[in-house]
Amino acid sequence: MTPGEINSLLTRDAEGVASMLLPNGQRDGHEWRAGSVDGEAGKSLGVHLTGEKAGVWSDFATGERGDLLDLWAVARNIPLKDAIAEAKVYLGIREPQFHAYQPKRYRRPDKPKCQPPAAQSAVLVYLTEQRKLTEETISAYRIAERGREIVLPSLRDGQLIAVKYLGIDRPDGKKKIRVEADCEPCLFGWQAVPVNAREVVITEGEIDAMSLYQYGFPALSVPFGGGGKGKQAWIEHEFEHLERFDTITLCLDRDAPGRDAAEEIIERLGRHRCRVVELPEPWKDANDLLTNRVSAEQVQALFAKARTLDPTELKPAAEFVDAVIGEFYPSGDEEPGFSPPWERLSARLRFRRGELCLLAGVNGHGKSEVAGHLTLDALAQGERACIASLEFKPAKWLRRLTRQAAGLAVPSVPFIRAIHQWYAERLWVFDAVGTAKAEQILEVFAYARRRYGIHLFVIDNLAKCGLAEDDFNGQKAFVDRLTDFAKEHDAHVLLVLHMRKRESEDKPAGKMDIKGTGALTDMADTVLTVWRNKPKEEVVHKAESRGDPLPDGVLEQPDAVLACHKQRNGEDEPKIALWFDRASHQYVDRTGARPRTYVNFSIRGQPHES
Repeated sequence: MTPGEINSLLTRDAEGVASMLLPNGQRDGHEWRAGSVDGEAGKSLGVHLTGEKAGVWSDFATGERGDLLDLWAVARNIPLKDAIAEAKVYLGIREPQFHAYQPKRYRRPDKPKCQPPAAQSAVLVYLTEQRKLTEETISAYRIAERGREIVLPSLRDGQLIAVKYLGIDRPDGKKKIRVEADCEPCLFGWQAVPVNAREVVITEGEIDAMSLYQYGFPALSVPFGGGGKGKQAWIEHEFEHLERFDTITLCLDRDAPGRDAAEEIIERLGRHRCRVVELPEPWKDANDLLTNRVSAEQVQALFAKARTLDPTELKPAAEFVDAVIGEFYPSGDEEPGFSPPWERLSARLRFRRGELCLLAGVNGHGKSEVAGHLTLDALAQGERACIASLEFKPAKWLRRLTRQAAGLAVPSVPFIRAIHQWYAERLWVFDAVGTAKAEQILEVFAYARRRYGIHLFVIDNLAKCGLAEDDFNGQKAFVDRLTDFAKEHDAHVLLVLHMRKRESEDKPAGKMDIKGTGALTDMADTVLTVWRNKPKEEVVHKAESRGDPLPDGVLEQPDAVLACHKQRNGEDEPKIALWFDRASHQYVDRTGARPRTYVNFSIRGQPHES
């Protein structure tokens, strides 16, 4: 929720909030009157209790004013973000609590050996004469120098989080940048943003942020520039710190990396509060405005025109020309998403972003093992995943997943720790056992997508999503929402389902045997079923119990069959035989094949991908 939305809820009980924050005041007509923000008796401060101005307050002695959230912050003498947190508790608002299974540890940088820019130093001359920054701006952002390098500290809540060094010389026309290693990704410029600001600008460079500060805007800079593919990883670390802003304006470069960054930032921080300001030609970035002496009035006018990004659903048909050409003449580049782990399927089946896949099987036929194996391979291909395994506590199903990752029945304790270190920035857990409400699942998934950039979501299984077995309309509505979620968040959703009970499990079932209404398979993009070869297992069991040799050809029979009954955006509906490796719980695609070890473990205990 934005601060504005929280404040709107507070105004419904304006008198209760005012009397709590200013306990020695009293009601006077349509206002709550007190001596000051310290809450003593008096008349100098008034809080409107009714009408359109409910919650608006003014201290006529000091000139301070604001809404109830501002009053909460000044009366309690706390930053706005802490006031928001306390107000949520007061209102009974519970945000999703979502944590990485094993958060990565970052180090705090040592205090850099540097000094404030000296008078007439090369760094100060560069910043003031070439970049047109004032010494007040340089001081506000705590800029320092180290030889011919600009020292750019990222401070948050008074603590040094990261340090970047920018050389003022450009050999071969290229910037010389270095950063302190292993530091937390952090926005630059918190030290210059007022603690109670409700609006902020995010730029693509530190000097751009300082330039906009000089124009009167609280401004921060992304740490790694524009673009996608991990460049905006800072979002998950700054998510809570950005909650206090009603409006976030993006002033990024006009090039492709700038557009890519804007799209990801807006999607994850919220389209409802993000705006984009477009700088007209010939200005490339905010510092161009400053160095070309564009007036503050002109810049204010540009920012007044900042707009939301058009809905992704609304595009001119002509924009798709390159994509259509690609449909006729494929480039060979894979669509975003991941492939299955079996070579015979990798070119025929694709788990694409924006799609919903149903994976069904009779109880005990291995659908959860298949879902886990698919997830592991997605992690190995660079995807981030969140799993809602609702039948078991996290440690139980992670035991099986870890067994699959190791390719062993019982990995050693150091190996288990190494595998979980590999999970650290790849895998998240929806920690709820039993029946979870469909709304709760979607709420947490949306939060995880925005904060952590997750693209694969697994639900095991539909029967545990709070819907009655005969509630076909409810099941249809939930699956419909999952398809919308996948498209809206550019994610892939894998939903595990049960099959209807039949007289015999001896033959594979089809998509018409999936439990629930037929609308489920109609809405899904991909439909898979897994069948376990019970007749083979019975023959093997009888032979082993009697000490008899196995009949010829039995071992060559598959242990399972994975069948694709629908692939809306593919050319094929493949079916393959699989063999089950009991030690690893992996499925392999030929008899006698070895399971894959997803994390190779060395004696030093350092994991690396196989």
